[in-house]
Amino acid sequence: MRSLRKVRTRAQRRARRHLRVRKTVRGSATRPRLVVFRSSKHIYAQLVDDDRGVTLIGASDRSEGIAAEGKGKTGKSFGVGQLVAAKAKSQGITKVVFDRAGYRYHGRVKAVADGARKGGLEF
Repeated sequence: MRSLRKVRTRAQRRARRHLRVRKTVRGSATRPRLVVFRSSKHIYAQLVDDDRGVTLIGASDRSEGIAAEGKGKTGKSFGVGQLVAAKAKSQGITKVVFDRAGYRYHGRVKAVADGARKGGLEF
């Protein structure tokens, strides 16, 4: 017998969740979207102005100036959040909208958000 439901990969399910989140989360020049991408080894964060379709600021755990607090990838993620916040403050951005990009708000994604909050960004 044929299955009624199509088998979807983990990446396809995450992409659908991301689209669902993106229906409500939108960034502007005054309040850009802080989007997080998490691979198996690294984490990336960037501020996006959706009105113009432009990336304003970007950072990753491989960027210079990362101060990792704690151990491992979660500590680096916290440092990425702080670095993004520092770069945003230098450009005069204090308020952002957080886009978890279909990931659960847990672990490294939460660490980026906590680091950005500690760096002075308001969600």
